Amino acid sequence: MDSLTQIVLGAAVAAVSVPARDRRVALAAGAVLGTLPDLDGIPLALMGLDPVTRVTWHRGPSHSLPLLLAAGWLLWLLLRRWNQRVRTAPRPWLVAIWLALLTHPLLDAFTVYGTQLWWPSPTRPVMGGSMFIIDPLYTLPLLAACIAAAVAGPRAWGRRWLAGGLLLGSLYLGWSLVGQQLADRAAARALAPMGLRDAPRLVVVTPLNTLLWRVVVMTPDGFLEGERSLVADRGAMRFTAHASDTAALQALGADPAVARLRWFTHGFMKAERDGDALVVSDLRMGAEPDYSFNYRVARWADGRWQPVPVRQQSGIRDAKGMLAATWQRIWHAAPAP
Repeated sequence: MDSLTQIVLGAAVAAVSVPARDRRVALAAGAVLGTLPDLDGIPLALMGLDPVTRVTWHRGPSHSLPLLLAAGWLLWLLLRRWNQRVRTAPRPWLVAIWLALLTHPLLDAFTVYGTQLWWPSPTRPVMGGSMFIIDPLYTLPLLAACIAAAVAGPRAWGRRWLAGGLLLGSLYLGWSLVGQQLADRAAARALAPMGLRDAPRLVVVTPLNTLLWRVVVMTPDGFLEGERSLVADRGAMRFTAHASDTAALQALGADPAVARLRWFTHGFMKAERDGDALVVSDLRMGAEPDYSFNYRVARWADGRWQPVPVRQQSGIRDAKGMLAATWQRIWHAAPAP
């Protein structure tokens, strides 16, 4: 999720955990701890890594639940020795530190980017896909709660605001999972007659809402793409078929960059030829034909695809137009074929 959301979530869970007299200090401490895991982007950017390595290591070790548990405990030990507030209420502050750190990757796991919750285990990243990286309906109640708690200080109504903001946020996360399941069921019913009910399928929310869902279904020669508005759509879900150079992906299967992308995306990627270059796109973020992450991974030479140093291509070309189309699509059913 975006930095503001992680800041207010970390602040809220920390402040609600400590004694009232420490509430304002916990708001500040939780805000810092809540955004700390995303600072892994700084060393990754400074190390001069190739784009695939840089993208796939973000949300890696710094988002690992075991590592954050250990880091939080060590930080608590230091603070218990040097900080009077923590010495006075050690257990509440341990809970506050752990919650501020751990809620960050857990919330990230609701998005589709991919969060390596169990690093260094080689298990694939968790990519829930039920939340977009920015969602004001989740963030604003938490922001309001943190502001109210800062104003209230040790007064009891500040904690009530924090509890209310966290409750509303949790209910909204729960609704996002329900909406995702509704879209997934509609997709499964439509895919069954095509013999694709068990094909790899991704159901991901579209930007800034939880009412319009995008479904990607992998096929032997490419993928299908469909949308489901929980407001406007009725009847069978419709899909559009798109081609992908699956033979090129298979030929490059041993290439480290392509293999890493396949692991990171759970196989939801397409390949297409651009002149003599092969461009691989991450199908999870964006929509046909514009995607956020595109990589030039090979060139055609001597009758075969040969790996080249990875270069990231341009991302979504018309973000404003995509957002406008998303808003319209929420309220209007897809036109009949």
